[in-house]
Amino acid sequence: MTDPLTRWRAHAGSAVLLDGFHALKHAVRFGAEVPVAVTTDRAAALALAEELAQDVRAALDALLTEVPAQTYASLVPRPHPTGVAALAVRPSREANLGALARTPRTAPVVVLDNPRNLGNAGAVIRLAAGFGATGVVTTGTLDPWHPTVVRGGAGLHFATAVERLGVEELPAGPLFALDPEGDDIRRTTLPDDAVLAFGSERSGLSAELRARADHLLALPMRPQVSSYNLATSVAMTLYHWSITGGAPSASRAAVRAPS
Repeated sequence: MTDPLTRWRAHAGSAVLLDGFHALKHAVRFGAEVPVAVTTDRAAALALAEELAQDVRAALDALLTEVPAQTYASLVPRPHPTGVAALAVRPSREANLGALARTPRTAPVVVLDNPRNLGNAGAVIRLAAGFGATGVVTTGTLDPWHPTVVRGGAGLHFATAVERLGVEELPAGPLFALDPEGDDIRRTTLPDDAVLAFGSERSGLSAELRARADHLLALPMRPQVSSYNLATSVAMTLYHWSITGGAPSASRAAVRAPS
């Protein structure tokens, strides 16, 4: 077997950076192909797996190679507190498009219309994976597989279909767009095949997407409060969908520091 640095350099140009233990844990849990994974403290990483992720401990044991801290720091743009990093093979665009287009759907697709903030996009992908959404689509210039987005998503890009598309390429299904001028979402039942669209943090929905929307919906908000954070808006909307019976079975969620 080649050494980890050689494998890292061989895959770095095309692979997805998994920054931190939790990103690697989730990627492995949801079937990612991981050609190389390194850590500054193998025993500590495996102890963390024993505590938090026993289901993937054996896989991490086989994957992780210990390297000096200086070597690890040279591989990542910003060292993670857990001292773990890995490279994963990005799912094919064809596979993701197939998942997004498959009907009938059992869960909505989330659309971020021209988002600007990489961290917000990652938080939305993490939320969508938690709710079992079919996928997350971005329009505009933001790359939803940017390392900062993957970091914000804690590796959960591998738990749902994540792609960038034009508005004209969005998956089929009734398009519900969130807009302050829309109808109160509490009076609407969101179907499982819904496409749920959210405007950018600064300028809201684009004219193109707004014109295509089948329904405009508004979240309840106290007067004089200008807006919600993008991830908060997505969470509220997916929760509204879930209470109609569409979400996966509830289980106790672990609340941990962001990875």
